[in-house]
Order: sequence, then C-alpha cells, then structure tokens
Amino acid sequence: MTGSPLPTRFILERYRELLPVTDRTPMVTLGEGGTPLLRSRSIEKELGLKALYFKLESMNPTGSFKDRGMVLAIAKAVEDGAKAVICASTGNTSASAAAFAVRHGLKAYVIVPDGKIAMGKLAQAIVHGADIVQMAGSFDDALNVVRELATRHPVALVNSVNPHRIEGQKTGAFEIVDELGDAPEILCIPVGNAGNISAYWRGFQEYYELEHARQLPQMWGFQAEGAAPIVNGAPVAHPETIATAIRIGNPASWDMAVDARDRSGGRIRAVTDEEILEAYRRLAAEEAVFCEPASAASVAGLIRQHREGADLSGKTAVCIITGNGLKDPDTALGVTAQIHRAEADLPSVERALGWA
Repeated sequence: MTGSPLPTRFILERYRELLPVTDRTPMVTLGEGGTPLLRSRSIEKELGLKALYFKLESMNPTGSFKDRGMVLAIAKAVEDGAKAVICASTGNTSASAAAFAVRHGLKAYVIVPDGKIAMGKLAQAIVHGADIVQMAGSFDDALNVVRELATRHPVALVNSVNPHRIEGQKTGAFEIVDELGDAPEILCIPVGNAGNISAYWRGFQEYYELEHARQLPQMWGFQAEGAAPIVNGAPVAHPETIATAIRIGNPASWDMAVDARDRSGGRIRAVTDEEILEAYRRLAAEEAVFCEPASAASVAGLIRQHREGADLSGKTAVCIITGNGLKDPDTALGVTAQIHRAEADLPSVERALGWA
C-alpha cells in the first residue's frame, strides 16, 4: 500500500493547530471523534433533499457528542494543575466527565437534577466512580450551584461554560467538511444548553476562513416545545420534555446560539414531544439509527420545516445525532416494544409470529 496514511482520528492531534493545545497539554484519548456520516435511505427522498446525512456522535466512547469537548476541557484542567472536576448535568455531561476524569486520574463530582435524568446516563457516571448529588430543582439550578462551588473549592468546572468545551466540539464541523468536501447548506442540531450549535458554527466559520469550505451552512436549531426558552424569548422556569438532554430552561450559551442563528441566516424553532418521538421511531425503523430522544429533535425539526413549506430541493443537510439510544432504554421500551410470547415448541412460536 502506498501514499500518505489517513489522518489520525484523535481530534487533539488531527486539529491541533486549530485548538488551544500546547506542549504541556496531556494528549489522552478514549477514541472520541472521527464519527461517521450516514446517508439517509428514506427520509432524504421524502423531503426532496439532494442529500441528507446523520452525523453519528452517538458513536463516541461514552455515547454522546460531549466527549469532543470533554477531552479538551479535562486535558486543559490537568494542564492547569486540577486534581478534580465538577459539572451539572442532565446525563451525558456527567458520563463524559466521569470517564475522562478516570482516564486522567482525577476525581469527578456531578450534580444532577433529581428525577430529571435518564438512568442509562446516570449509570455511566456511577460506574466510573463519580461522586453524585441528586439535587432538588432543575438543571439550571444545578448549574448555578456548580458555578459557585467552582469558585469556592479547588475543582475545575467542565460544563459548556468552560470555553474549552466549545473548542473541542467545533471539530465536529471540521469533520463534516473534511468528509463532504464542503459545508452542507443546512446543519440541523438539537438545542438544550446551546453550546453545541455555537460550537458547530464556530467550526464552520473557521474552516471557511481557512478556505477549507466554499460556503457556510444555515444553522437550524431545534428545542423541545416544553423547554424552548430561545424560541419563546424568555427563560422557562419548569422545563418539561421527554427529551431529557435538552430539558433546559435557561441555556448557558443562549447569546452565542442566537448569534449563530442570525449570522448564518438560520432558525431556532420548537418541536413537540410527539414529533420528537415520531422522528425517533422513524430513525430506528427506517434508517437503522438508534438515538436518544433529544437527538431526534434535529430530524423532527427538519421534517416540520419541510411540512411548513421550506424548500429543500437541491440542498444537502446534516442532522447531528447527539446521543446513543441506550442512554434512555425506558423510552425505547415504552414506544417501540413489540414482544410476543410463546411456549417452548415450534407451533407456538409460529403462531406468535403469525406464520400459522
């Protein structure tokens, strides 16, 4: 075999010149980044798109996009001498922070809103040895507390208010351009704390300025109807949605998300839980993509925009699939389970299958 080797998957090496990496930054990886773009086999045709791709961030090591930012945030914390990290979380951040903390030999502290976190995500933080506090109140309450704790105690805050999180997450945009040869016309993404839409916009801008891309995408962000502060123009005191990862009433990166929307000529809209669950089912049944409900908001939003008259013909769109379906198995079992019972004999199984 001849020719140059493929670029490394490890984002801190692959995109080193575009990241705040120094000679003192520990180059530690769990295999994050390099996630695939999967082309749609069904929904693309229905929407009249030239092409529709799903960016499977669900294939990161802890099962969500959070690993992109966390690998850099915790490496920089170690570079600065931190011995422990802390975060507030609806689930995915806690799993990622706990895993990378273990890899660096740090202690992880996690504050989660009581009763507002999918058990698959909490289980990850538990098995990685994080100290977990389930706090009464919302994610926004938990974030306020951890921000104060980080000023009072020797722990590094690794929520998306940490600028290194955004820097790491922007590499998802780099990978899309690297694979497609240009930015898509439309980038669809769930919006919760709003760091990811901000990060992708930054990544697309940087690649465009470096002339790695010939165009910039419109950023289409989607919130759940019961947790849509940016859409409503005011914080939501008691956000409610089945999509726990975006059940956030006062996004920390609100201003950056609005800037991404406005400067890209994009939009931030709301989708209902029913639309999210329908997209969730369709992704699994038609596209072989098993994602957590929040991820399906990006696809639900794209479908709704088409239904409301958006002209998608001749355009390429990418939907970010932010987290793995195994993060929230209860939802999967509740909306998709079709399990038949049979005795331990062939005729009984044939009857259960409707073959006899």
